[in-house]
Amino acid sequence: MSQATAEATLPFEEALAAYDPVLGLEVHVELGTNTKMFCGCATAFGAEPNSQVCPVCLGLPGALPVVNEKGVESAIRIGLALNCEIASWCRFARKNYFYPDMPKNFQTSQYDEPIAFNGHLDVELADGSTYRVEIERAHMEEDTGKSLHVGGSTGRIHGATHSLVDYNRAGIPLIEIVTKPMTGAGERAPEIAKAYVATLRDLLKALAVSDVKMEQGSMRCDVNLSLMPKDSTTFGIRSETKNVNSLRSVERAVRYEIGRHAAILSSGGKVTQETRHWHEDTGITTAGREKSDAEDYRYFPEPDLVPVAPSTEMVEALRATLPEPPAARRKRLQSAWGYSDLEMRDVVNAGLVDLIDETVTAGATPAGARKWWSGEIARRANDAGSDVPTYAASLAVTPAHVVELESLVTGGRLNDAMARQVWDGVLAGEGTPTAVADARGLELVQDTGALQAAVDKVIAANPDVAQKVRDGKVQAAGALIGQVMKEMKGQADAAAARQLILDTLVG
Repeated sequence: MSQATAEATLPFEEALAAYDPVLGLEVHVELGTNTKMFCGCATAFGAEPNSQVCPVCLGLPGALPVVNEKGVESAIRIGLALNCEIASWCRFARKNYFYPDMPKNFQTSQYDEPIAFNGHLDVELADGSTYRVEIERAHMEEDTGKSLHVGGSTGRIHGATHSLVDYNRAGIPLIEIVTKPMTGAGERAPEIAKAYVATLRDLLKALAVSDVKMEQGSMRCDVNLSLMPKDSTTFGIRSETKNVNSLRSVERAVRYEIGRHAAILSSGGKVTQETRHWHEDTGITTAGREKSDAEDYRYFPEPDLVPVAPSTEMVEALRATLPEPPAARRKRLQSAWGYSDLEMRDVVNAGLVDLIDETVTAGATPAGARKWWSGEIARRANDAGSDVPTYAASLAVTPAHVVELESLVTGGRLNDAMARQVWDGVLAGEGTPTAVADARGLELVQDTGALQAAVDKVIAANPDVAQKVRDGKVQAAGALIGQVMKEMKGQADAAAARQLILDTLVG
């Protein structure tokens, strides 16, 4: 557990009564290229430490970089998807500062000449309203290595006995997307921050430029926040909470920093311009280092790289590759599937849009696809501590399985109880739904004589219930249906059993 100590905070509502939050988000996205931004080293996640390095990404003397063409194309596609202007000419720069995980002692980035600028992203909030986030810039740069601080209790450098550095990540292509300051959000600032990062993640995933796995660090958010008094238009001093790596934590970090800033300001103190560390376990931030201004980084143009000058033809060709925006796609699919707003929201929140789309395309009904993916399979995934897409992929459960199972139910071979048994077999690797049903002998009894015999037996054994049905209390037939299903060992058609019961007792 973290040993970090929380600072004083003002209650959220009290803070917002006196101050207006000003929010800015910087999202770093690792591109899914096969090689690094300026060399040919592999980018696979989880490799042995320092096994994917070369003289270029280690910053050795005399090693010269070469720009990754795919990285530039991905940057342009991201800029276009964010409604940005694309620079016809831009350069890389050296951002100079020392840190052990940056072997060159500078980061190759872009400063005053980003590849994309002046864009926007419309974000849909929980109540259906839309907030437009203005995008300042999206620029190309390289990631740093990764430090591991050993011997302390917090995993941070303070208190550690020694540090290890893995340079596999050094040089991986990054796009940094920077918003303009967001004002007027008020109490919805935490919600807007979370919704923006979620919307951006969906967009980047649709573009197929990154796996956007926040838990692995391939998408990270820095939360910049300041407060200004209600009667002021001058921004306050900001803090920057670094490397927040989940949607929930983005929301929590904004809320915490609003309370912390308000407590300092209301007591007559002054906020320090600094970076902050986010602590997932306690939900607080702690001081990192005082934040440098741009001039402190001594930016200057990178002399070893030629300018990037995408032609109009190139930009338009890349524009033609953009997919349908995720929000527009969801609205189209919801209309086609006939889902209510609540049903669609549940599908989206569970990450099931793609799976249901594939399942419907493969031949399932929209209702059947949602029923099995968000019902039975989701329950099992939750029991396994996983999300549905990950769970399904790990067990090789496919949309084709759902289509086949639905056809077995609608075709009259299985009822829902049997179908759940079939899922047990499919998830255990016993084969397709039909193969499992065959192997386990699962099939509804089609012999009406056998079903009538079971109905007669159950009616005879439950005369009081049977009399209620005769007296017009049709709902009482449910208890008899359950007994018939038990008598038939679950292999009866419940609808057929109900009809036979009513025919027998009511006529």
